[in-house]
Amino acid sequence: MSVTVPVPDQDRALEFYRDVLGCEVRYDGEPWPGARMVEVVPPGSSVGIVLLPADSEIPVALRLGTDDAQAAFDRVKEAGSTLHNDAPISLGGGTPMFFFDDPFGNGLVYIQEG
Repeated sequence: MSVTVPVPDQDRALEFYRDVLGCEVRYDGEPWPGARMVEVVPPGSSVGIVLLPADSEIPVALRLGTDDAQAAFDRVKEAGSTLHNDAPISLGGGTPMFFFDDPFGNGLVYIQEG
């Protein structure tokens, strides 16, 4: 699970979260060319913080884990949620995931774990 924090400068944000707050870097890379994603984890927590520019192609969202992305997709679709994918997708050869909104327009992502 992770939450997004929009930041104007990913390098400066990374320095602060890693060097000042003591967060561990879980991921710093490009899920696809040109889209940098930085995820840090606070000490003693399993919940990540994704540091993204506000204009990133990667959605600002709460990221949730699931054992079965297709089953989660079907459940969310049946509930009438706004979906941003026609089916679970895999970005850059990664694990299946899909993007959707809660009833209030907040972005959510289900990512298959394991």
